Amino acid sequence: MTVMEIGRRRAARSFRPRSAVTIAVLLALLLICLALALTVGAAGIPLSRLPAALGLLPAADAGPMAARDQMVLWSIRLPRILTAAIVGSLLAASGALMQGLFRNPLADPALVGVSSGGAFAAASSIVLLDHMLGDNLRFLQDHLLPVAAFAGSLVTTIALYRIASRAGRTSIALFLLAGLAIAAIANAGIGVLVYLADDRQLRDITFWMMGSLSGANWAKASSTALVLLIALAVFVKVARHLDLLVLGESEAFHTGVDVERLKRLSIVLVSLMTGVAVSVCGVIGFVGIVVPHLLRLLIGPSHRLLLPASACLGAVMLVAADTVARTIVAPAEMPIGILTAAIGAPFFLVILLRQRKLVGL
Repeated sequence: MTVMEIGRRRAARSFRPRSAVTIAVLLALLLICLALALTVGAAGIPLSRLPAALGLLPAADAGPMAARDQMVLWSIRLPRILTAAIVGSLLAASGALMQGLFRNPLADPALVGVSSGGAFAAASSIVLLDHMLGDNLRFLQDHLLPVAAFAGSLVTTIALYRIASRAGRTSIALFLLAGLAIAAIANAGIGVLVYLADDRQLRDITFWMMGSLSGANWAKASSTALVLLIALAVFVKVARHLDLLVLGESEAFHTGVDVERLKRLSIVLVSLMTGVAVSVCGVIGFVGIVVPHLLRLLIGPSHRLLLPASACLGAVMLVAADTVARTIVAPAEMPIGILTAAIGAPFFLVILLRQRKLVGL
């Protein structure tokens, strides 16, 4: 047995307990946030009435408010909270995956235009498909919207990768500038669609641009959950390869990593997760950059732990943000994208300042 194999086995043994503890703590934090979110809202459900609302008590012991609590919980609040948790997981995990692929801690699907590309495709489907399908086929729009958002995110990600990469290297400056340019083009296209849209279409487009979970339901929660399960299964296969990719593409190739296949798989997965998230709740920024960067400071850069931990912490962050968004200006509702931007933008500035110190500027 070589020294390298011995070190690898020791690292694996030390990784397992740390991984289990970290994921357990994050899951416990998520459960606490979910329980608190269930009780908060325009129609408050105290913790004492929560078991009855969840159907955990016999009907005779449920109390007079049980029927009302169950209707609020199962029809409105629970699907919204679950959708928030799943979308937060998708956004944070896609950010961690994108940062690992580009070897750039500033990569984020919303920041570099991937979410804007998905939003432009979604807005195009809202305006153009509405006229093409007509009233009789308008029900197909709900099914075509996620496909359009995914296609827009995929095209944007591929374009970004080809612009920023050359001869196996990715330029950080070109990467960020290309992302800003792509986001500007997508936002200009959305502006044209806003000009052409009628009142109903304009409200839908505004929903996509500001981000909101008010349209969440059980169908959206189940579809996003399926994408999250697919993503978690792929994470198991790509995590070790992403760790080797940090050394460089040539070094990763010589250790047995199929670099081109890893790129294609990661690009499609980032596009799928971002596109589905955009199709459900619109553009919600900075989750994909704040969560992975914070976790790297706490648990290190290993993607075997970073990817699932990002999914857990992203769920916590978005559930908490959505709870604040629907209560801070009650009975009205604040767009959740405003809250994530208010938190994420200062955090992004801190990251930029740290990067400036690292390069000696």
